[in-house]
Amino acid sequence: MKKQRIYVAGHNGMVGSAIVRQLEIDPSVELILRSRRELDLTNQQAVQDFFAEQAINQVYLAAAKVGGIHANNTYPAEFIYDNLMIEANIIHAAHKNNVQKLLFLGSSCIYPKLAEQPMREDALLTETLEPTNEPYAIAKIAGIKLCESYNRQYGRDYRSVMPTNLYGPNDNFHPENSHVIPALIRRFHEAKISGDEEVIAWGSGKPMREFLYVDDMAEACIHVMSLDKNIYDDNTEPMLSHINVGSGVDCTIKELTEAVVKVVGYQGEVKFDSSKPDGASRKLMNIERLARLGWRANIDLHEGLRESYQWFLDNQMKFRV
Repeated sequence: MKKQRIYVAGHNGMVGSAIVRQLEIDPSVELILRSRRELDLTNQQAVQDFFAEQAINQVYLAAAKVGGIHANNTYPAEFIYDNLMIEANIIHAAHKNNVQKLLFLGSSCIYPKLAEQPMREDALLTETLEPTNEPYAIAKIAGIKLCESYNRQYGRDYRSVMPTNLYGPNDNFHPENSHVIPALIRRFHEAKISGDEEVIAWGSGKPMREFLYVDDMAEACIHVMSLDKNIYDDNTEPMLSHINVGSGVDCTIKELTEAVVKVVGYQGEVKFDSSKPDGASRKLMNIERLARLGWRANIDLHEGLRESYQWFLDNQMKFRV
């Protein structure tokens, strides 16, 4: 049997590496991988040459420039330019080289700042975006519309999935640029090692957030990619074709913090500083479309946090803790 040559763009990132872990155990798959040093995805000619040489059958587009609120606010030009170039170059090169199947990974930030909760796919482009990450969100929306446009004009099978907040192995544990779960894991681990009697957490702890373990996200991506085209088309619309991916369960930041404290084994006191900003009161994905298509998350938050902390311990030299 001839193997499917599958290119995973962004294979060193958290999501891309999780997709690779699952695809590499499939004997029918031959993985095509290139690091950032080997292939500059913002270089149109380099990407075109790569596709022309590789005879690729499928693409998972997990490559992106990502960061937290501080990074998005500081480098908005890079966030919109790099992400637009990456997705435009890959999607166009895939089409030009007759790659029929592609999966684009977006973000829940595509939805309006005040979207009704849980956020449905049809909330897209209905109101104003969150200003702090608008450039990144605009780029991700453009990626969805690129896929839809090549589908409508050329009959391609380019699909899009929008994940909720992800965490797990290969997450970013940088002390300034990380997201909430890796930031909490690192903070409470360092407090435990230092013997700190108290840790101050930002905000009131009341906002609610949804989290999905990255291996679940990878499984969902492969599930969506493997769906029969007629089934996918019957459950989406030509100009509203993306699918939310989440756990369908949220918790307060206080509950999340308490769960991290338990997993890390920190024995001190935790206090919340309500003078610090909370952000949106709730962000939860509506996952009814994905559930109809036969997939639900398998790894609960507590299990995922244990796995994430163990990975952090095994790799902490990378983070100079």
